[in-house]
Amino acid sequence: MDNLARLLKESWTLVEDDRVRLSGHFYARLFLLDPALRQLFPVQMTGQGDRLLEAIITAIHTVDDPESFDEFLRALGRDHRKYHVDERHYATMGVALLDALRSTAGDGWNLEYDQAWREAYAAIAALMVAGAASDDDPPFWHAEVLTHERYGPDTAVLTCRALQHPLRWQAGQYVSLEVPRYHPRVWRNYSVANAPNDDNVLEFHVRSPGAGWVSGALVRRVRPGDLIRLAAPMGSMTLDRASERDILCVAGGVGLAPIKALVEELASFNRTRWVHVFYGARQAADLYGLDGLQELVAVHPWLSVTAACSEDPDFDGEQGEIPEVVARYGPWTTHDCYVSGAARMVRSTLRVLAADNVPPPHIRYDTFGDL
Repeated sequence: MDNLARLLKESWTLVEDDRVRLSGHFYARLFLLDPALRQLFPVQMTGQGDRLLEAIITAIHTVDDPESFDEFLRALGRDHRKYHVDERHYATMGVALLDALRSTAGDGWNLEYDQAWREAYAAIAALMVAGAASDDDPPFWHAEVLTHERYGPDTAVLTCRALQHPLRWQAGQYVSLEVPRYHPRVWRNYSVANAPNDDNVLEFHVRSPGAGWVSGALVRRVRPGDLIRLAAPMGSMTLDRASERDILCVAGGVGLAPIKALVEELASFNRTRWVHVFYGARQAADLYGLDGLQELVAVHPWLSVTAACSEDPDFDGEQGEIPEVVARYGPWTTHDCYVSGAARMVRSTLRVLAADNVPPPHIRYDTFGDL
């Protein structure tokens, strides 16, 4: 396995700087081999190649960690059912992937690399097929939007109820969401903002400062009564109930969503662990969830909330970027730490926790963007 991992990572350096060409060649070859597969993808392919490459990169970087490799790919196989991918498609994808790698790598490609990727892809496909076959849940759930509240021009909080089948998730997880009325076959990940409940109701916090397809529709176009689709929950930013350590939660912007869900779950059983929530935004108006957090503080003496603004000198609270504020209140060495927000904010917070010598297994994070 060590040699396989070395060959995969070594060969990847031949193509990683030419990802646009790699993904373009892959899809061109894929649709040439099986034109019917084009129907599984959105009309506009923008961004689709990046998601493919993210999955490949994650797989090749976990191939030398069998447990993570297995877990990631089985979950990926379950998730891909929402695209109507089935077992017969994997062989075609493998041919297209190898052809794209050879073409993009050029003269640096060799038979050893070729065999390594064949072996790795066979394992990847087998695990994804097994993951898909092991799940008794539907490929996706239809859900009805129940409420929709706007907070400023680019943020919305909405709730929906999964129909027909119970949807089981853990606080801190995320689901893929599709708005078929406006953007069919385009899926985006959103963290669930509430703990599991018997009513099958999920809450989402969405921000769309630009023209994002799914996020833009969720913020500006979706209304109560509309139908959306939800895929199976994923993610491991969940509570360790066996731990007795106190908890640090750090949220930036709509990164509050999974943090809120974790706090709600803790409210159902916690009596002994102190929970410190740090919630940051640029302006006070962007702290849309602060009132709800303060209501929880009033009920639960083990909970504290510290809010901060980085660009609002009139804010009656902490000033500065939220990672800086967290650092001022540290150290956090003995805590379980949960971090959620934009990639830059998460990176900065992880550096703060590393400086506090927080053991990596005690840190879980969720990013809205690449790290």
